[in-house]
Amino acid sequence: MNLWLGIAPVVFIVAAGTLKLLGGRGRSAFRILAALNVVLVGGSLALLAIALAAVPAAASPGGAPALAAAANDVPAGAGGSALIAAAIAVAGASIGAAFAVAYTGSAALAAMSERPEIFGRAMVVVGLAEGIAIYGLIVAIILIGKA
Repeated sequence: MNLWLGIAPVVFIVAAGTLKLLGGRGRSAFRILAALNVVLVGGSLALLAIALAAVPAAASPGGAPALAAAANDVPAGAGGSALIAAAIAVAGASIGAAFAVAYTGSAALAAMSERPEIFGRAMVVVGLAEGIAIYGLIVAIILIGKA
């Protein structure tokens, strides 16, 4: 956890530098931002590879024999990949729900400004759009249960 607290100032410094670079709006600013994005994606892919290749501590030779035998039944990165898949499911569903609510909400408000009596039907459509995030959460719970 201390690693993430140490990274927070770096994120703030990079964000401040990005805002300063965008102030110039030159072609060099775009190239620097593109290079920073490539570095960030490379770092996140390396972090993903480390998370998938991690071996549980109980499976180490010094661990309990029963835990080591149970850990041999599951591939080394299976638990980590299930958790990453759960995170992707929640993130994707939440982003999709955000877009859906944004578009249906604005359309519902526009329609209600002309005909206020359709409030109930408009809110049902917005509620259905929010259900997408709940589906992602259910999938994540199922995946975490399998981890």
